[in-house]
Amino acid sequence: MAHFEVKNLSFSYATSPEKVALKEVSVQIEQGAYITICGKSGSGKTTLLRHLKSVLTPYGERTGEVLFKGKKLADISERDQASEIGFVMQNPEHQIVTDKVWHELAFGLESLGYDQKEIRLRVAEMASFFGIQNWFHKDVSELSGGQKQLLNLASIMAMQPSVLILDEPTSQLDPIAAADFLNTVRKINRELRTTIIITEHRLEDILYASDQVIVMDQGRIVANDRPEKIGEYLKTENNDMFAAMPTPMQVYYGVPNKLKCPLTVREGAEWLELLLAGKNLRIREINDEKTLYDESQIKSPAVELKEVWFRYEKKAQDVLKGVSMKVPRNSIFAVVGGNGTGKSTMLKSIGGMCKPYRGKVKVEGRLSMLPQDPQDLFGHGTVEEELKEMLSGKDVAGEETLETVVGICEIKHLLKQHPYDLSGGEQQRVALAKVLLTEPEVLLLDEPTKGIDSFFKLRFAQILEKLKEKGVTIILVSHDIEFCAKYADMVSMFFDGGIVTTNTPNRFFSGNGFYTTAANRMSRHVFKNAIINEEVISLCQLNL
Repeated sequence: MAHFEVKNLSFSYATSPEKVALKEVSVQIEQGAYITICGKSGSGKTTLLRHLKSVLTPYGERTGEVLFKGKKLADISERDQASEIGFVMQNPEHQIVTDKVWHELAFGLESLGYDQKEIRLRVAEMASFFGIQNWFHKDVSELSGGQKQLLNLASIMAMQPSVLILDEPTSQLDPIAAADFLNTVRKINRELRTTIIITEHRLEDILYASDQVIVMDQGRIVANDRPEKIGEYLKTENNDMFAAMPTPMQVYYGVPNKLKCPLTVREGAEWLELLLAGKNLRIREINDEKTLYDESQIKSPAVELKEVWFRYEKKAQDVLKGVSMKVPRNSIFAVVGGNGTGKSTMLKSIGGMCKPYRGKVKVEGRLSMLPQDPQDLFGHGTVEEELKEMLSGKDVAGEETLETVVGICEIKHLLKQHPYDLSGGEQQRVALAKVLLTEPEVLLLDEPTKGIDSFFKLRFAQILEKLKEKGVTIILVSHDIEFCAKYADMVSMFFDGGIVTTNTPNRFFSGNGFYTTAANRMSRHVFKNAIINEEVISLCQLNL
C-alpha cells in the first residue's frame, strides 16, 4: 500500500506567484520505504516535504493533490496527521517547546490527550530506545545540538508515527553526531518499519540505505531510481547533482574501470584493493606543499587570542579555557570539533559578543560575522530591503557594490521574496550577502556551508578566495569536514574549551581516525595524505 501519492502537484508561493516552486510533481512512496530526496538549494525539496503535512503547507496557489493511505490529505484531521506523520526540521531550536527533556518527550502525547499511564510508558520506552536516560531530567538549554535533534526525533517517535519526514536534520550537527543520528533513523526504518522521507546535502551516510532516491531540479523531479542507478544516470547526463554524490561513487567514475560501483567507504576501500591488485604502486603519497603551521613565525597576526577564559554566568562552568591562537593575515583558518565544545563561543569572543573575564583578544581591521542562524540577521519584508539596509548613508558606489554582491551570491532572483520564504541554503546566501556589504577586513563565519548545496559551496569557496586576495582574513567554524579539507589554509581542532592542535589540511586530516574525510578513510590503507576526491583519483590514475 502506498503511504503517499503525489499527483501533478504544482505550487507557487503567495509572495512570488510568478515563480513556480513545484511543477507537476508526481511520486508514489510505499509503506516502509526509505526515500532520499536531493537537489540544489531552492530546487523544491523542502516545499514538497511541507505539502506532506497540512499544518506545515505553505501559503500560495496550488494545483494537484496529495493522498495519504489512499485518502486526500486535506480530509485527514490534524490530530490524526499529528500522530501519523512525524516531521523533524533543520534547526532543533525551532521545534523544541518546553524547558525539560522529560516534558518535551511527553508534550506531543499530552497534546493528543493520552492518559498519564500511557504517556509514562511511551516516554520510558523512547528514552530507553534513544539512550536518553542519562540526561532525562536535564534542562533543554544544557543539551548539545546533537542531543537536541535526537530529543526532537524521540519526541516525535513517542507518538508512534507511521511515516517520518526529515528536512536536512543534520545540518547543524558535527560529523560524529550526524552519523549517529542518521544511524538511528536507519534503525527506526529497519526495526519499526517506519517510512522515512529525508532530504540531505550530506549523502555519504544515507544514500546506501535508501530504497529510492529522488532528484529535484527547479521544482521538478528529474530522476527517481535506486541509488546505484541514480549515480549512473547523473554521470551519463553530466548532471550537476553528480557532485553531491558520495565520495566512493565520485572516485569510481573518475577512474576508468569496469568494477561494481561502491556506495560506502567500506565498499570504496574494497574497490580500491581490487582496482590496484597486482599493480606496482610507484606513487603512494600526496606532497603537502603548504607551510607547516608555526605560531612563533606569525609576527603580525590578523587575530590573536591570549589565554582567553569565558563563562556565560558567574557560577557556571568555563566554556573557553585559556584559548590561545594566532591567525595569519590573508588566510582561511578553519576550526572543527564536536557540538558544545566552545567553537561558536570562541568566534563570538573574537567578534566582541562574549567578553572574556581573563585574557586578551586582538583584532586588526574592520570585523564582520555571519552567525550560525541566518535568520538572526533578517528584519525586513524582502531580500532587497535586507540588503539596502546595509547601504544606509552610502553613495552611488554603494549601489554598485550591492549589484556586485548580489551577483557573487547568486540571489538576484530572490530580491522580491520574503527571507523567511527561502530555503535554508538560500537564506544562508542572503545572510552572506548582507555581511559582505560591510566590506570586512576580518570575516568570521559560523557554519557558513550549513544548508548550502555542493554547487554553491564551490562558488562560496571562490568568493572566499577572492576575499583573501583582497587582503581579507577568514576564520570559519564548521562541521563540514570536506569543505575545510579542500579550501582551508589551516585547520584547528577545538575540544573542551580550547584548541588541541593546528596544522595544514593534509597533515591534520590524514592523522585523524574519525575527524577526517571520506576520501581519506577510503584510501588510507593504500595512499598517504590523500584527503579529497581529486587526490585519490589522481593517485589511482598515476598508478594504473
